[in-house]
Amino acid sequence: MTPPVPRGRIIAIASGKGGVGKTWFAVTLAQALAEAGQRVLLVDGDLGLANVDVQLGLNPPHGLAQVLVGHMPLEDAVTQVGGFSVLAGSSGSGALLGADPAVLAGLLQAGAEARDALVLDCGAGLDAAPRRLAAAADILLVLATDEPTSLTDAYAAMKLAWRDVPGLDLRLVVNRAADARAGARTHGALASAVRNFLKRELPLAGIVRNDAKVPDAIRHQTALLTRHPASAAGQDVARIARAL
Repeated sequence: MTPPVPRGRIIAIASGKGGVGKTWFAVTLAQALAEAGQRVLLVDGDLGLANVDVQLGLNPPHGLAQVLVGHMPLEDAVTQVGGFSVLAGSSGSGALLGADPAVLAGLLQAGAEARDALVLDCGAGLDAAPRRLAAAADILLVLATDEPTSLTDAYAAMKLAWRDVPGLDLRLVVNRAADARAGARTHGALASAVRNFLKRELPLAGIVRNDAKVPDAIRHQTALLTRHPASAAGQDVARIARAL
């Protein structure tokens, strides 16, 4: 028998609320892992607003939808950029909405084969599609800011993720924190709610400081660690990558 091909970890990025920087974080984490010597595939699984390609200034002819419906092998749909690979998404595509969870999990595992990590940008919200993606992950990073709506939606996303996969390795990333102390307070508030109502502990994956260089990199459709390698937010994400 042929031994199974070793695969890297699938690290999914999720949020209960849109607009908290989830896609930017997924892009930057993929680049930080690549710069740390990892072989990385970034998969855009956001069906409502797939925009990894936009943030990176790419115009790939193929993407996740074509792979899911069997029109081409995964590796033929992959684009190389900034030291890592990208499988672009398809905004508004129904291919993932009706995908068999087992097929989806198999596709992600195939993408992680012969790589060290697959970073998966899940869609925002609590619908079935992002939850299917999160359920296939080895590690789920939930992004939140200190805004009340972000906190409540992040809590709901975590509650559902643990309901779907009770043993899921779930960790919090606090984004756009004023400083490390403010980020720790945000984590403390969510961790307290999780402990009191869900009877679980909420590990902190890291805190990313608010940084004006982030929107500048997005406007220029360039990865942050390429345009501003010494930026505060970039170094924070690099620290999270090293911890992972």
